[in-house]
Amino acid sequence: MKLYNDLTRKKEEFVPVEEGKVKIYSCGPTVYNFFHLGNARPFILFDTLRRYLRYRGYEVTFVQNFTDIDDKMINRANDEGITVKELADRFIAEYYTDAHGLGIEDATVQPKATEHIDDIIGIVSTLIEKGHAYESNGDVYFRTRSFRDYGKLSHMPIEDLESGARIDVSESKEDPLDFALWKAAKPGEPSWDSPWGKGRPGWHIECSAMANRYLGKTIDIHCGGQDLTFPHHENEIAQSEAANDAPFANYWVHNAYININNQKMSKSLNNFFTVRDVSKEYAYEVIRFFMLSAHYRSPINYSVEILEQSKAGLERLHNCLANLDFLMKSAPAGEWTAQESETLAQYDEFKTRFVEAMDDDLNTADAVAVLFDFARAINTEVGGDSVHTGAFLAAARDRFMELAGVLNICQNRAEQSLDQDVEALIEQRQQARKNRDFALADKIRDDLKAQGIVLEDTPQGVKWHRES
Repeated sequence: MKLYNDLTRKKEEFVPVEEGKVKIYSCGPTVYNFFHLGNARPFILFDTLRRYLRYRGYEVTFVQNFTDIDDKMINRANDEGITVKELADRFIAEYYTDAHGLGIEDATVQPKATEHIDDIIGIVSTLIEKGHAYESNGDVYFRTRSFRDYGKLSHMPIEDLESGARIDVSESKEDPLDFALWKAAKPGEPSWDSPWGKGRPGWHIECSAMANRYLGKTIDIHCGGQDLTFPHHENEIAQSEAANDAPFANYWVHNAYININNQKMSKSLNNFFTVRDVSKEYAYEVIRFFMLSAHYRSPINYSVEILEQSKAGLERLHNCLANLDFLMKSAPAGEWTAQESETLAQYDEFKTRFVEAMDDDLNTADAVAVLFDFARAINTEVGGDSVHTGAFLAAARDRFMELAGVLNICQNRAEQSLDQDVEALIEQRQQARKNRDFALADKIRDDLKAQGIVLEDTPQGVKWHRES
């Protein structure tokens, strides 16, 4: 398997630190609001990375944090007249509602920053002892120029780097590029005791402390959105490697933005759509499928038209499975035939192509294309008047579901049910056909189609599906 490593700016063969085991740290949400589609993209993509590595036989430890103390959280909590913890607890619960809807598996560990203050104080103390950090009026700053390799992830000389998001330029700093590890307490803000007085952690140090706690000094993959490359991930590298004298992460994987009218979707630009709002119009699975239909390093543009295309594409895959389920109800029993065995052997090509796509820098776009080709091959094979054994149909379904399961799509496809009125109409149409009352049969068919229910007469009986 190859991954594009932003540290080296090239695809590299993935070789974990420990054979057979993979340690991943993925930056999680700051829990002061529902997360938007731009946030959802890394959550879905790196959930898929984890699933694929496990599919390939690795034991994966996946850590994704919650930032539950932050300026935005403090401001919103104050506006609502509640504590920061109450705000955090509320939106952590909301995170899980949307994440589970999107088919995102819970991380192995999902630590909160506020529950790791001792770990944070420990690494800050180490940095001070080694001369990489200093205290100033109760704040503690990382001495950026003390880390010789600063800028190696963003690939910019330190002279060209400017203070970025969440790096406050202050007269108490030795250098404008120095960033906060610990912030002195302000009136009305949550704070914790420390060797430098009451205060709270800076943003960057949280992830270093939690990654070190649960994954050790060197991890295999660190991932997140490309907007985190600088300053967040750059600062994580500096403080982690300065404290531990060891490489922090061997592979840095970042996804590209989701754009609205060719502008990055973000809360700061106020051009975002929350997953919760979009899920009211489109199933969560459609959103997941939309994200996986493009390569993670390619920007994708959000629009209703593209979501409609994703909905229709996903429905094609569901219809393939619905067709197999329908045919299995009346299929002859027994082992598959020699011809069917040969067909199943040919289906192995789809698994080969799927793995090749995913091995090539997690190319989910090509993997989805393989699923469409597989569905088309199955539909062609079982279409028309052909009759197949139940064993063959089940085996074809299992092979398709194995690959779809890596992407975690089509996994919870409950058999669709019709309400009693519609069932009665279908039965009435069947009786009309027996009575050769084709005008009535056609009218019922057309009425159902107007309701989005398409009937198909087959030798095995009436099949139906909902239009996309």
